[in-house]
Amino acid sequence: MKHFLTPASMANQAGFSLLEVLITIVILAFGLLGLAGLQAKTQSYTTESFQRAQGILLIQEMANRVSANRANAANYVTTAPLGTGDSQGTSCAGLNGVPQDLCEWSLELKGTSEQQAGSGASMGAMLGARGCIEQLATNPTVIRISVAWQGMAEFQPPSLACGQNLYGRDGFRRTIASIVAVANLAN
Repeated sequence: MKHFLTPASMANQAGFSLLEVLITIVILAFGLLGLAGLQAKTQSYTTESFQRAQGILLIQEMANRVSANRANAANYVTTAPLGTGDSQGTSCAGLNGVPQDLCEWSLELKGTSEQQAGSGASMGAMLGARGCIEQLATNPTVIRISVAWQGMAEFQPPSLACGQNLYGRDGFRRTIASIVAVANLAN
């Protein structure tokens, strides 16, 4: 017995292949949406990583300043965060010693070391960067230098107090810190 394709069976096959193409397009669309989501997450994590690296550099710089001026290490302690939102202007002219170090660190936290072409807007640090310096012990002098900034996504709030309640919901606040023990070389 010979099998002939009738117009009805040809129409069923044509419709079936169209259905396969539509299903393939839907599956491909979901795959591309997943890929776009992955790209967005990767960008967010890259930004978070860059901000953390910037924070580490800022902490190391202040730790070096405190170590270089160990006789006045206790004078570096701040009562309010430096950087974003502080009263420091845009110049440290006329300052010397500890006040100059704190002023320059505040400007670096604000990102003034790098300017956007055309507008002159500061863009060299993290978003909303703030720095805190607190004394933990007196003999020897032990100081904690902390940097806080606004993260891209909400996580568990950090345990450090620097910048607390200054970023909306505290889960967006990121902090890192370093402890500096200043040797008393006078004895």
